[in-house]
Amino acid sequence: MDSLTETFCLIDDFCRQFEPVWHQRMLQTGSKKRQRKSELSLAELMTLVVLFHQLRFRQFKSFYLNHACRYLRAEFPRLPSYQRVVELMPRCAVPLAALFECLKGDCDGVSIADATPVAVCDNKRIPRHRVFKGKAERGKTSMGWFFGFKLHAIINSQGELVRIKLTPGNTNDRKPIPEMCQGLFGLLFADKGYVGKPLAETLKDMGIKLVTTLKKNMKPVPLTPFEKALLKRRSLIETVFDELKNLCQIEHTRHRSVNNFIVNLMAGIVAYCLSETKPSLSLIHVNALTKA
Repeated sequence: MDSLTETFCLIDDFCRQFEPVWHQRMLQTGSKKRQRKSELSLAELMTLVVLFHQLRFRQFKSFYLNHACRYLRAEFPRLPSYQRVVELMPRCAVPLAALFECLKGDCDGVSIADATPVAVCDNKRIPRHRVFKGKAERGKTSMGWFFGFKLHAIINSQGELVRIKLTPGNTNDRKPIPEMCQGLFGLLFADKGYVGKPLAETLKDMGIKLVTTLKKNMKPVPLTPFEKALLKRRSLIETVFDELKNLCQIEHTRHRSVNNFIVNLMAGIVAYCLSETKPSLSLIHVNALTKA
C-alpha cells in the first residue's frame, strides 16, 4: 500500500477490533496506574512508525521533524513533540505484532527458511554496551561475528513472510524451526545450516519434506527435477532479508530502548507486508523448465 490514507484506514480498522480485546485480556497487578490519554490515537501512532519505513527514511527523528511535522499536519493535526512520540512508541509493540499476524502470507506448499543477523551494536562497542545486556548475544555467520539477535523467517513462493521468530544471536538456526513450521505443509527449502537427521525426521512427521543443499562429505540425496530447480532459487529469501534491512530499516545500531527496538523491527516487517511488489518465484515457469 503506497497511499497514506489506505494504510491508515487499514490500521484504524484493525485497532477498532483489537484494542477492546487487548485491554480486556491485559493482566492486572492490583496497583492503580495513570491512564493518560494521548493526543495521538494508537492507529495514528502505528501509521507514523510504519510510514517511516515505507518512505525509506534512515532516522526516525529526521522523518518526524523534517517530514511529518512539516508536511503531514493536515493528516495528523495533533502531532506532539518528538520526545513525546518516542515515549509513546512502546505502546505500538503488541499491536504491531498482532497486525503482522493478520497480514502474513499463507503457506502454498513451497516454503523457504533462513535466518539473518540483526546487529544492535558495533563490534568495537560490545564491552561497554548496556541497552541489550542480558538479552542480545554474540553470534557468528559466514560474514563474521556480530552482537545482537537472529531473525528466523519462513517465506512462501510469493516472497510473503509466513513465520518469523526473534532469538538471541547465538541460537542455532535449526532450533526454532519445528515450532515455526506448525501448520505448514509441502516442501521446505533451506541451506546447509539446517542439515540434520533429527530435524528432517521431525518435519517429516509434520508432513513437511526438508530439502537442503549438501555438505562436502554428504552422499547425494535423490531429488525430483522440480525440487532441484527450486533449491537453486532458495536465495529468494536473501532478497527478502535485503529489502527488510536496506529498504525497511529493521537493523541499525542506534537503539536506546529494547521496547523501541521491537517497535522498529515490527514496523519494518509490517511495512514489508504492505508492500505491493515483493520478490517472488514463478512456480509455473519453474515447472515448465523442469519438463523442457
